[in-house]
Amino acid sequence: MSKSHPKSDGAQLSLLDLIQRAQELDSTPSTQGKYNVERELRLAMGEALKQCPLSIHQIAGEMSHLLDELVTPDMIYSWTSESKVHHQVWGIRLPAFCRVTGYRRPMEILAQASGLYCLPGPEALRSEIQQLREEEQKASRERKKRELFLRELEGAR
Repeated sequence: MSKSHPKSDGAQLSLLDLIQRAQELDSTPSTQGKYNVERELRLAMGEALKQCPLSIHQIAGEMSHLLDELVTPDMIYSWTSESKVHHQVWGIRLPAFCRVTGYRRPMEILAQASGLYCLPGPEALRSEIQQLREEEQKASRERKKRELFLRELEGAR
């Protein structure tokens, strides 16, 4: 009697495939907590307060004016304190904070966590201008290709 080997299912992974997948999982960093940027945001806001020439009272006053709501120095202290985990800055207040302190790193943190990048006005315009130049160059190359193809077609007659 001949020995018959069990046929493998096409969907079944080979031992080599299983080993490779295990190695990929080990080498892939965990994404758990990846988007919890609270600590990084608190540190950046604390750095903004240190670098800002205004006092925290002046910052609170300017933010109150920009937001048309009361912002107190105690509120700002609670947003930047690592011990006050239940006092988080609202996203609607963050742009005013960055505008007043002149420090945009907190907004960059939020943007990068969502897969975006922040650029200040002039840099954004320079980027758009460069993008337009690249599109113009690409369009010019495509036009030249078509002109060459047209000449070849007309020359073949």
